[in-house]
Amino acid sequence: MFQVDIIEKCKQNNRQAQLQLYNQYCNGMYIVAKRFLKDDADAEDVVQEAFIKAFTKLHQYKAEVTFGAWLKRIVINKSIDFLKSKKQEKVSLEEVHLKVVDAPIDDKWLVEDNITINDVKKAIEELPETYQYVVMLYLIEGYDHQEISEILNITEVASRTQLSRGKVKLQELLTLKKYGTRH
Repeated sequence: MFQVDIIEKCKQNNRQAQLQLYNQYCNGMYIVAKRFLKDDADAEDVVQEAFIKAFTKLHQYKAEVTFGAWLKRIVINKSIDFLKSKKQEKVSLEEVHLKVVDAPIDDKWLVEDNITINDVKKAIEELPETYQYVVMLYLIEGYDHQEISEILNITEVASRTQLSRGKVKLQELLTLKKYGTRH
């Protein structure tokens, strides 16, 4: 059965088609949620909520992007919403003190050769929340600044600024201090 057929059947509340679509995407969406959430159960809950939302909003899906990309955006938004709800101190993602950086865009993410992907992931987790989301969406999920601005409801300038500052902070965290300890 073609994906378009499955989606059409899902729009008609066909449970078998919904289960088929769920089975096709649940593992990938769980991996996306786990990038944001440390707890397995929380990631599972977010994926379930994302599928529920996707199935209830399926009439809004216009096939301008793949279903997987559309669903991934829902999972990311649900993950961020979950993290925000868990925060006792609410921190605005778009702080007013942001400045436009006139420096040329530097796409080089240079780190020492002995730095592993796990080191990078751990360092991203240590970033302030405002930088963490933008760095994860840009570096790990591959979104551009326009898409990040839509997902996080911030301006593209704020996205670029937060990425730039996050990158500097990330490089600081990954730089070895004297005697081989990390920042």
